[in-house]
Amino acid sequence: MTTTDSTSFGTSILFFLNGEKVVIESPDLDLTLLQYLRNTGLTGTKLGCGEGGCGACTVMVSRYDVEQGKVTHASVNACLAPLYTVDGKHVMTVEGLGTSANPHPVQERIALLHGSQCGFCTPGFVMSLYTLLRNNPNPTEREIEECFDGNLCRCTGYRPILDAAKTFADQAWKRGAAVVNSDGSVKAVSKSEQEQEKGCGIDGCCRLQKPKETTFAVHEPTAPFKGEGEEAAAAVAALALATPSASSASSSSPPRSASSASASCCGGKASGTAACCKAEAAAPEDAAAENQAEIDKQLVIAKFKRYEPTQELIFPPFLIRYAKGTTAQTEGEAQMRPLKIVAKEPATSWCQRFYRPLTLTGLLAVLEEHPDAKLVAGNSEVGVEIKLKRSKFETQVYVSDIPELQRITEHADSDSVSFGANMTLARFEHELERLIAKHGAQRTQNFAALRENLRYFAGNQIRNVATIAGNVVTASPISDLNPVFLAADARVVLVSSSSSSAAAEKATREVRMSEFFLGYRRTAMRRGEAMLAIRVPLNAAGECVRAFKQAKRKDDDIAIVTCGLRVRINSATRAVEEAAFAFGGMAPTTVLATRTAQSVGGRAWGDAATLDAMLAACQDEMRLDYAVPGGMAEYRTALTTSFLLKFWAAACAALGVAGNGGFGGGLAAEMAADDAPREVSKGAQEYAPVGDRAVVGKGVAHLSALKQTTGEARYVDDMPPLQGELHMALVLSERAHAHVVGIDATEALQRAGVRRVLTARDVPGENVWNVFRDEEILPTREVHYVGQPLALVVADSLKAAQDATRAVRVEYAELPAVLGVREAARAGAWFAEERRLQNGDVDAALAEADVVLAGESYCGPQEHFYLEPMGAVAVPRGEGDELDVFASTQNPTEAQMVCAEALGVAASRIVCHVKRMGGGFGGKESRSALVAAFAALGAHHTRRSVRLVLERAEDMQTSGQRHPFFGEWRVGVMRDGRLRALRARIFSNGGFSHDLSVGVLERAVSHIDNCYRIPHTDIVGRICRTNTQSNTAFRSFGGCQGMFMLESMLCEVADRLRMPVERLREINMYRAGDVTPFMQPLPPADWNVPRMWQQLKPRFDARRAEVDAFNAASRFRKRGLALLPTKFGISFGAKHLNQGMALVHVYMDGSVLVAHGGTEMGQGLHTKMAMVAAETLQLPLEAVFISETATNTAANTSPTAASASSDLNGFAVHNACRVLADRLRPYRERMPDAPFSRIARTAYMDRCNLTAAGHYATPDIGFNWQTQSGLLYFYFTQGVALAEVELDTLTGAHTTRHVDIVMDVGRSLNKAIDIGQIEGAFAQGQGWATTEEFLYSPASGRLLTQGPGNYKIPSAMDIPRDFRVSLLEGADTSTLKTIFSSKGIGEPPLFLGASVFFALRDAVLAARKHAPGAGAGAGADEAGSPLHLEIPATPEVLRMACEDELVAMARIPSEQKEGRLPFALRI
Repeated sequence: MTTTDSTSFGTSILFFLNGEKVVIESPDLDLTLLQYLRNTGLTGTKLGCGEGGCGACTVMVSRYDVEQGKVTHASVNACLAPLYTVDGKHVMTVEGLGTSANPHPVQERIALLHGSQCGFCTPGFVMSLYTLLRNNPNPTEREIEECFDGNLCRCTGYRPILDAAKTFADQAWKRGAAVVNSDGSVKAVSKSEQEQEKGCGIDGCCRLQKPKETTFAVHEPTAPFKGEGEEAAAAVAALALATPSASSASSSSPPRSASSASASCCGGKASGTAACCKAEAAAPEDAAAENQAEIDKQLVIAKFKRYEPTQELIFPPFLIRYAKGTTAQTEGEAQMRPLKIVAKEPATSWCQRFYRPLTLTGLLAVLEEHPDAKLVAGNSEVGVEIKLKRSKFETQVYVSDIPELQRITEHADSDSVSFGANMTLARFEHELERLIAKHGAQRTQNFAALRENLRYFAGNQIRNVATIAGNVVTASPISDLNPVFLAADARVVLVSSSSSSAAAEKATREVRMSEFFLGYRRTAMRRGEAMLAIRVPLNAAGECVRAFKQAKRKDDDIAIVTCGLRVRINSATRAVEEAAFAFGGMAPTTVLATRTAQSVGGRAWGDAATLDAMLAACQDEMRLDYAVPGGMAEYRTALTTSFLLKFWAAACAALGVAGNGGFGGGLAAEMAADDAPREVSKGAQEYAPVGDRAVVGKGVAHLSALKQTTGEARYVDDMPPLQGELHMALVLSERAHAHVVGIDATEALQRAGVRRVLTARDVPGENVWNVFRDEEILPTREVHYVGQPLALVVADSLKAAQDATRAVRVEYAELPAVLGVREAARAGAWFAEERRLQNGDVDAALAEADVVLAGESYCGPQEHFYLEPMGAVAVPRGEGDELDVFASTQNPTEAQMVCAEALGVAASRIVCHVKRMGGGFGGKESRSALVAAFAALGAHHTRRSVRLVLERAEDMQTSGQRHPFFGEWRVGVMRDGRLRALRARIFSNGGFSHDLSVGVLERAVSHIDNCYRIPHTDIVGRICRTNTQSNTAFRSFGGCQGMFMLESMLCEVADRLRMPVERLREINMYRAGDVTPFMQPLPPADWNVPRMWQQLKPRFDARRAEVDAFNAASRFRKRGLALLPTKFGISFGAKHLNQGMALVHVYMDGSVLVAHGGTEMGQGLHTKMAMVAAETLQLPLEAVFISETATNTAANTSPTAASASSDLNGFAVHNACRVLADRLRPYRERMPDAPFSRIARTAYMDRCNLTAAGHYATPDIGFNWQTQSGLLYFYFTQGVALAEVELDTLTGAHTTRHVDIVMDVGRSLNKAIDIGQIEGAFAQGQGWATTEEFLYSPASGRLLTQGPGNYKIPSAMDIPRDFRVSLLEGADTSTLKTIFSSKGIGEPPLFLGASVFFALRDAVLAARKHAPGAGAGAGADEAGSPLHLEIPATPEVLRMACEDELVAMARIPSEQKEGRLPFALRI
């Protein structure tokens, strides 16, 4: 009998789920916790990426830690956690906290403080915060912010989530202090009554009283008008670029601090009424002086239920006994046992056999029999390899329940500490903190360096399960910890069974870290060995240790370069006695820069000559080849010397050595900013009260928010599977451009569970789609990009379908491919369409200009990264050709039509349903129709329900992104800054088909003026055809690209003129009545950019002085400022799309059902439409319900896009409700005091029609591009942003310190929702301009950035540290012909996110003044050459733009690049 005989093992797992015990016999070894939860109907936990990078799948896993003797709670990525890992644990999901009717305080606060928009990410945020509170009921604001470092949100901009979460910060004064006991229970420490009565949050506080009843006063939307009229023309001269009058300035001042509206509460005693004193603080006559946003927020907070940590669900006592091994077996209680489970289907399983030993001896016994077994702890590495690389690990051993691997031992004899190999990184960080406090800072510098890199290692969910051993033995060349271990001369302790004696005897050996890494992903571990511990020395006197890391995003990101640096000097002579410089990201393994260390040996630390020798040696030793894997060769090389320079300064300061000048002079003082904790974010929102409306305009929370925070909100993949439902997976092209010689599905069809493999020949109807009919649903003869769907596999399970896709054989004949827009533009590879705007005489104006400057601009693509991937479920109705399609789409009508055409049936047979989307941003406007068509094809052929939900990588490869743009321009300008002429040729990368590229191009061409008057223009736009996915709509839809072209040009013009760019913007800003290049006048009553500019200009001037003073005193950290305006035209470019429809039912009980043509994707459209209906029908908002958008209730709908959906559908809803209101008016007049339910029933009994349809078509709209005549946009939404950043010029890392936004939204339909749209759009624009880099392989055409692991949207820690947004109040809206005089807001603020880019540019200009040979001008060198920067301004771009000596040293000679392809390419 072997040592792993099955008789000594159990085969079942036991855990608790939301308080209920669960036992599973022989669980599926490939099943993740997320899959199990969703299969059991707990769909609140979402699948966003499948690689632990987005946090949508976060749950809380609690366990009793026998070693520590206490219950620990951990937020965990359920998508990576194998189901078998939860044995003996308690799993809590969002459903276990509360319901929408009775939410947990965490759920309530996030919902009602506007922290949930699309809602797909919300359960993950809820669970991260909940876990923090279970571990620490009294967290600080910093701890709250940091608990979200593994959660991503694409909608909100994070600010409202953080605001809601911070209501839990340090609240002992509200509820008494709380202490967590070892068994997980919480003990409340009550405070005196006097202390509890300090303010809001106690029972009886005035903030808890109901606000006064609002009188319902209904105001109809402004009636449409024709023409501007003489009065408007006369007003043109009155509006000039000047500070607004005192009255207007006071009515729309920049945001005030939140504290200005949150002074101490009177407790209801001052006013003598039930109303809150704070709500009455401002005089009604001066309504504009009130910040209603703060009042609304405080009133909501006052009504929150208390958070009572003592009332949380307790950790099951049985699990404590289970973990300790003290269960009462005589009473039938289960005992925790070692596990051995064999896969039910070994041939197709990723894991064929699984072991879970409980002791080190048991582990070694397993390894003796299976020496090549894969050890698994957090599964953060193995899970990703299985997910993304389809790796198979036949034997897996789970080691996280072995106490011997989690112990700490302090070795007094060797001045070192051993850390158990399987200690989680979260606990490792905690123990490092404890040891630093115990032994002091000098002796624990190795520990401090490890802690520093752990601060930004992955997210909380990963650190809670990932282990030291996992980080070490995977031998990743970009490990965060290994360079520090290597520099510290740590030892890896390995253990195995002794081959010469009994298996129970253990053999150990130690390996120095310098000898541990043998090659890429190879170590010195032998077969059958396990890592027992790592021994890290304490530091000696005269030593200094530091760690540095640089990534694309500071938090939750893999390193580009990371390092551990150590030096020991003789305190008397300053001579270097020992040095160790270890780097990750510079070789196939973590490496020691031995020659660099030798260059300082024996030299005096602090001497300039020592520094020069060290930097030169490092540049020589760490230089990378141009085409090195991972790319960024010059940047990575520059980072090594930058880190060494930082270390030099830090070591000089720590060791008390005065550096003798040199390049490092002054850096030591600036290093404090690196070590200082990042500021906790704060924000303020401001808008005025709404006094003349009952519902519309109020800051009502998203109507589905509570359903989203509790996990009740359903998305496409949350639909329960129907009986016999099948799954679909895609076969994707592996070539960028090729003829398809043949597709062989023979092997795939022989796989168990595979039902069909569909190709182009299986499309019964039309196999072409999109507006231009130039794209096949499934390709017949030719593929055009890597990732193009070639065939569809339909199978009984998702796993069977996915496995079968790899069995489909495709034969290709390769064709030439073009990827980049520059390459395509210069080769003339473009579509036929051209868009041109010409005005004046450009040639003559250029000839007369004082300065003529030529240049180019480029902005890259951007992934939508909606948290819910594209998906659809197609359900045959069982009668003829009828089919229901449940889709995540912004365009249900197009999905309906494409499905009908592909199947060859009438559109009336297809009903497309959209409940909600987990984000869209334009990405689900057109490309989602293809996903719906695929599912429909599967359902058509199998006559069964078919589900298709794309994985994140599939979505990013197939769905298209924001169009990259490249522009060449020539501009004429006078010396005083007046622009005279612009000739621009702009090119978009459309991808392989048209899709919506013409519309995107039209908006780019028509927004290239932004907010500036250029008398003579010649602007031509073309769409390039490339071998990438067809790029598509994205929030701002070409507008931001066009505006960036001009703004980047203005910056270069300002450099040449040696003029601040803000002054150049101001000089050329449109005045009221000016005419745009597309011949549309700016109406005097609705041109508010100058006014908003002047509101922020004083703040800009004050900060300019502060920033200049900071930069004068700081050599290596620079701050920058930007003041940026935007105007965004609202309307669809295609005239026929400017229409909306609605259907409204009043039921006998007085409830109202509204159906309209718009879809809900988090932007609050349904909430706004319900508000319009309630206002028009004079009903409370609670009476109105919107169920879904469906093509059988709202036919021939326009896509929810172009920021026009509130306008179009709002007027349609209003028109329908007006009809109903007119019909019901006689009954209301007869029964003035009757409840509405009685009125409705009476009307029904009187045979009154209680259903009405509404329609709206935008008047006067329509533009002819050939004649350049007509009205292109119905109106403009406008805004101005002021951004301040701080840039680390040695690394390119930056922090956004301040952002102030003033936005003109007309008379908002919902001010709180509009604020949320502004903040979310800004964050998305900030990501586009800075961190979100889309890269392709130039060799294969494959997309390299396919998920959150290497595509970085902003995190909660990237948002401005001080973020202030106000809505322009008091503007003249009398000429707005929109619903209730409101303006569309979804897209317009996005370009303001680029203010961060332009502020960073300003900081780079400040840095370049120190560059060798730099001129004294405003950023130009002595020849007047301007700074050229492109979007995105990643840390690499920014660092290399600073042009200092280290950058010059890192440059690769051009002859070494000649004729070679880089590793990665921007397209």
